[in-house]
Amino acid sequence: MSSWSEGYVSDINYTFGYYSELNPNNAVIPFLMAGLAPPESILTAQYNACELGFGQGVSLNAHATASYAKWYATDFNPSHANFARHLSHIANNGALIADQSFNEFCQRDDLPEFDFIGLHGIWSWISDENRTILVDFIHRKLKVGGVLYISYNTLPGWSAPSPLRHLLREHHNTMTSTANSHQQNIRDSVEFVEKVFAQSASLTQSAPQLLPRLQNLKDRDLNYVAHEYLSKDWQPMYFADMQKWLESAKLTFACSSNYLDDFNETLYNQEQRELMASFSNPSFAQTVKDFILNKQFRKDFWVKGARHLTPYEKSEAWKKLRVLLHTPRLKIEMKASSHLNVGLNEALFNPVLDILQDHKIHSVKDIVETLKDRFNEIDIFNVLAILAGKNNLAVVQSEQAIEQARPRCAAFNRYILEQSRSSVFSINYLVSPITGGAYHFDLVQRWFLLAHIEGVAKNKQVDFAWELLKTNGLFMSKEGRTLHDDNEGKAMMKDLHKAFVEEQLLYLKCLAIL
Repeated sequence: MSSWSEGYVSDINYTFGYYSELNPNNAVIPFLMAGLAPPESILTAQYNACELGFGQGVSLNAHATASYAKWYATDFNPSHANFARHLSHIANNGALIADQSFNEFCQRDDLPEFDFIGLHGIWSWISDENRTILVDFIHRKLKVGGVLYISYNTLPGWSAPSPLRHLLREHHNTMTSTANSHQQNIRDSVEFVEKVFAQSASLTQSAPQLLPRLQNLKDRDLNYVAHEYLSKDWQPMYFADMQKWLESAKLTFACSSNYLDDFNETLYNQEQRELMASFSNPSFAQTVKDFILNKQFRKDFWVKGARHLTPYEKSEAWKKLRVLLHTPRLKIEMKASSHLNVGLNEALFNPVLDILQDHKIHSVKDIVETLKDRFNEIDIFNVLAILAGKNNLAVVQSEQAIEQARPRCAAFNRYILEQSRSSVFSINYLVSPITGGAYHFDLVQRWFLLAHIEGVAKNKQVDFAWELLKTNGLFMSKEGRTLHDDNEGKAMMKDLHKAFVEEQLLYLKCLAIL
């Protein structure tokens, strides 16, 4: 680790993940379902947003490219900042990207007030000194009515598995060899922990989560292991402790970032629901929730100056929204899942899906009007919220935002597709000007799309992708089995192409990715 990293892993770059919770548009439905007013500017006008600790900057650039916001961000790793600036230049998205520490960045005098500030996977891995800096920044720079997204490792869920992290880090700090690569040292530490646990029956029997977690760790990206487990500072936190930190910035808890994490039917059995309903203090209810569910990670929205909506205001706010069903109708399961799986009322969901299944943009007001003789509007709002929580449906941006984002999204997506000619390129996401977010596409799907936009005839697109597969020295796989036989592999690729043409092209077009 470098001296400037303050104990955080800096000599191994972070993974190239995308986190949809950092898309401000995705706060709208959870806020409405909580009866709170989301920031009006998010869907109606240009606004300012900030990400603190952006990693490789995939989420940052996806949202700066596809949304109506002007983004500001910092990550003290210069390699991360350099790559993020490269993506920003490709898309010409105008993001201000710094490689400063939180202390340096938060003291800048050229930063505006923000409607949205996001911290994903940062809070648990920094010192109390840096937490104090961030809380002061949020206090000064988040607008009244503005939203904070923050995720963090949570207690009591982390109580049982925390010994794994401690032993892994202690071995890595005291027993690693300078002659080995960083990756090999991490492997050695994981293998050492496995050996110790094999001799620790009393520990693993009293904490049965440890062995499955260790097995999961063995299958994870080594860069992820380094950043999640090897930093000097690490503090999982009870909800009440997080509340104490953020109260000083005048923030109150708003809701989970995904509505299904607040939807009682997917969280609790009947006895648990009755217990949760007995609390009049919403903050204490969050603490009890974490104990009942043994939460290990929270992803939450907080707000500066919560404004509670009247039933009329909530109805009108819903009706102003436009939504898009971006999942093929046949792919939508009539169940919702969080901690529990529950069946959905098909008699209620199917009429709404009948309207949305054309994958065009629909006004919520029009949906309510069409179905007013059959369902009350609250039921329709619930259906839309659950579909959004299942990642089948998204809120649509304003027409001005869409048109502004189109050329930037086209440039960003073309770059991702071109770079995907090499299998070592690590970004698996394309951005949509319709929703302001990004969507995952695997390597073969990206090859098919590249062939499509380059004008390769449909009957030649499998050959195009097959050539790239061979150039990269790869093989197709099916049900975990590598297909070394070319005939079998190409047949598999033809099946994937058929699904791409019949399903993915529609998905790409409705999101204006294509």
